[in-house]
Amino acid sequence: MSSRKRVAILGSTGSIGTQALDVIARHPDQFAVVGLAAGRNVELLREQAARFGVEIATTAQDGPAGLLRVAVESDPEIVLAATDGSVAFEAVFAAVDRGIDVAVANKELIVAAGALLVARGRSSGSRMLPVDSEHSAIFQCLVGEEPSSVAAIVLTASGGPFWRTTQEAMERADVASALAHPTWRMGTKNTIDSATMMNKGLEVIEASRLFDMPGERIKIVVHPQSVAHGFVVFNDGSVKSQLAAPDMRLPIAYALSYPKRLAFNGAAGDVLRALGAKQGDVTLRYDFEPADPQRFPCVRLAYEALAGGGTLPAVLSAANEIAVDAFVAGRIEFGRIFEVIEGAMSQALPEEETLQGIRAADGQARRTAGEIVAAIEGQ
Repeated sequence: MSSRKRVAILGSTGSIGTQALDVIARHPDQFAVVGLAAGRNVELLREQAARFGVEIATTAQDGPAGLLRVAVESDPEIVLAATDGSVAFEAVFAAVDRGIDVAVANKELIVAAGALLVARGRSSGSRMLPVDSEHSAIFQCLVGEEPSSVAAIVLTASGGPFWRTTQEAMERADVASALAHPTWRMGTKNTIDSATMMNKGLEVIEASRLFDMPGERIKIVVHPQSVAHGFVVFNDGSVKSQLAAPDMRLPIAYALSYPKRLAFNGAAGDVLRALGAKQGDVTLRYDFEPADPQRFPCVRLAYEALAGGGTLPAVLSAANEIAVDAFVAGRIEFGRIFEVIEGAMSQALPEEETLQGIRAADGQARRTAGEIVAAIEGQ
């Protein structure tokens, strides 16, 4: 019997999915790809399936049933959840209920349904293994530590492309400017979220769910070098941090191989260069600045959604998707993304915190956000 770990990927043709397959290709003795689910990039999916000998491969045309086939029927040991939005919720829940580990790269999944998902994982034995660089950093810092010893979690942010931009210029920025991220290579949705810093707000909610930590004990600092990915502050005043070059393949590899670490040729040199190594002498430079809630109000909305609880985080996440799509399509200005999300949250109706209730809240938020976008267009 093969000792290779069986991996299924939801979102195989996206940024995280393609980088995960790159990690797997570098370590063919460690992994076997058993299922792939993609959106509409059928040609790339076919190439991936042929390259890795995958028998179960589905696209958006196959609907939820296709995602379920990949997540469950391919008999994986770990599922990489790398789709955007809520499309794969049922497939991921089905995997968790069967005790299959999930490498989580889908912010919306944990933001909207994280509390429910983590509870189901505790019952089934499924492990939630974070792929976001920040949550991977916190996860690594917590290995071997008692949860009761943690005083606070600190997530770092690059600041995105507009950290040094004036308020007026940022509010009227075009799509190309918002996609010009200074350090990370990500998909369109995540890159726009970085520009609004909503990504960091969503990550606060994720951290609360994954690490059972209240929002007031989760902090954000801007760290433009993107080398220190997170900190854990302990009750005795000690601090742990995880540092690495800004390369998403590293947290992907850690999640897929946990509890082992995979060797990457040149990775140590990469991080030394990122830290400022010159001719063998390491010169460290770290810049940390507080996030500005006035210029980046989406962060405040995320804290409010977390404090409000229930299905309000699902509303935040869904409305943000609609707002980002509208901006990318040229329907609203960058500075009005916040307005769409805030409006949807203010009109949200309470729903039961079940998967059905989360779906209902998600759908209503999308409709409300769409109406707000249309109203802005009509002005």
